[in-house]
Amino acid sequence: MKYKRILLKLSGEALMGEKQFGIDNNRLMQYAKEIKAIQEAGTQIAIVIGGGNIFRGVQAERGGMDRTQGDYMGMLATMINSMALQSALESIGLETRLQSAITMKEVAEPFIKRKAVRHLAKNRIVIFGAGTGNPFFTTDSAAALRAIEVEADVILKGTRVDGIYNMDPEKNPEAIKFDNLTFDEAYKKGLNVMDMTAFTLCKENKMELIVFDMNQPGNLVKVVKGEGIGTLVAV
Repeated sequence: MKYKRILLKLSGEALMGEKQFGIDNNRLMQYAKEIKAIQEAGTQIAIVIGGGNIFRGVQAERGGMDRTQGDYMGMLATMINSMALQSALESIGLETRLQSAITMKEVAEPFIKRKAVRHLAKNRIVIFGAGTGNPFFTTDSAAALRAIEVEADVILKGTRVDGIYNMDPEKNPEAIKFDNLTFDEAYKKGLNVMDMTAFTLCKENKMELIVFDMNQPGNLVKVVKGEGIGTLVAV
């Protein structure tokens, strides 16, 4: 495998599968099996999941709710997804640890960098829940931050499209895909890859990012092998 330690960023919406809301168990198990394949090949895996299939703080603000309150509710949504993925992974024989940026000692460890790194070194899959633990930060920012903290080789952002395009490929069949980009190029082109906080963290810490289609079976293994799937964003 090309990458020894990765941080896999999954969107909450991806867990909906064919549903309009919540978690599709079939999609959850598909992801668990994909993750198992790379874990058995020797890759150390950390995971951050969004909560958009359950709740989004930004949407709540638009509806008149206090943004801070909404963001904390969104963090709890990520914990629901994290616990669901943890259960799916453990049901197929994988050892996991769930660490939360918000204290919930009954269901998760608190985030402690040294502990997280030790778990990864012992080939446990570490899921980071509750974002950064702070309002006004997205789970993209949490993914960038945790990847840097645990010294991951790369962030793998699993989406429902096979890379970064100059426009939405689901709406425009003439959209052009980029195989490689620098962070500066992505910013100048106004490409919606990650939020600016996450993007800046990655650029300043030379953390590579690969955007790929997580829903295509076998793609995760190909990305970790370095087979050129998706779009690579680097300094």
